Amino acid sequence: MTQDPDAHAALLCDWCIGVRENDQVLVGMTLQSVPLVRAIHNALLERGAWPLIRLAPGELALDFFRHARDSQLDGFAPIELAEAQAADGVISITAPANTRALQSVDPGLIARAGKGRVPVQEARLQKRWCSTVWATPALAQQASMGDYEYAGFVARALFLDRPDPVAAWRSLSERQERLVERLARARQIRIEAEGTDLSVGVEGRTWVNSDGKRNMPSGEVFTGPIEDSANGAIRFTIPTGPRGVEVSGVELEFRDGEVVAASADRGESYLTEALQTDDGARFLGELGIGTNEGIDRATGLILLDEKIAGTVHLALGRSYPETGGRNTSALHWDLICDLRDGGRLSVDDDVINEDGAFVQ
Repeated sequence: MTQDPDAHAALLCDWCIGVRENDQVLVGMTLQSVPLVRAIHNALLERGAWPLIRLAPGELALDFFRHARDSQLDGFAPIELAEAQAADGVISITAPANTRALQSVDPGLIARAGKGRVPVQEARLQKRWCSTVWATPALAQQASMGDYEYAGFVARALFLDRPDPVAAWRSLSERQERLVERLARARQIRIEAEGTDLSVGVEGRTWVNSDGKRNMPSGEVFTGPIEDSANGAIRFTIPTGPRGVEVSGVELEFRDGEVVAASADRGESYLTEALQTDDGARFLGELGIGTNEGIDRATGLILLDEKIAGTVHLALGRSYPETGGRNTSALHWDLICDLRDGGRLSVDDDVINEDGAFVQ
């Protein structure tokens, strides 16, 4: 299955950000995403909106860390903040030429730059925003797939293989809403798996139905755990690649909400630096439950992997305010635990998911 940029663009405009006439929409792209960006550009114009295309080749990220001065690492261009504040919508496209482009960069610099850009990121999060993925040879290689196979995989994750993708996302939204209703009265969530027995409090917090309006693909429900509630240990069995750095076999121990011990089989230096980003980096900002059955395997891309049906993920750092979470941080790093082989998810001692399948 080949990629269909026109169908993808229509889904982003009509379902994800709900484009309206005269909207100003920022579109962040790489050179590899030109077919999709051209389709988005045309779709926005057809809907009477203003496409504002911003090219950010992945190679420039490496150059930034090689050449930036201290003031540039710790700050941002004022015009970038003004633009984010004035925009009506933001579409960000993941389409790298090299998924390990930042592998040689000091993790401390990456964390530092992320902290410096918090105001820009916060401004964008106040808008109608959506992150999406466009299949590239680099992503296919990372997923151990051929280019054609990976393009088909992404299309299924986006529901673009369905006769009516918007209707398919609407149906998923309805199913997830029933799950949200089930979780709304929850006081405590317990996650059990090999190397994992962790409990977090969620009483009074809001569960969000993530149905493709922010991430495309999506397929999860999430909330912000009570900040001092996490206790126990968890092993994240699905590798992640934040900012192009491979991290796998992460194990965390929590006491009264805070990470008190951390290790990783690979990428431990990145983990250590991430936890030192700021005071909020050692606390949880999100707990999510994946539901997307179109994503059936890990590919090394967090945007996809955190949505795998039968997984849960926890984010270190920043909470989403709409959940009632209050943790603040420049970090927001999703780490994924697979429940599909002997795992269990319980709500107030009632098992709701076992071996990756929801219990009726």
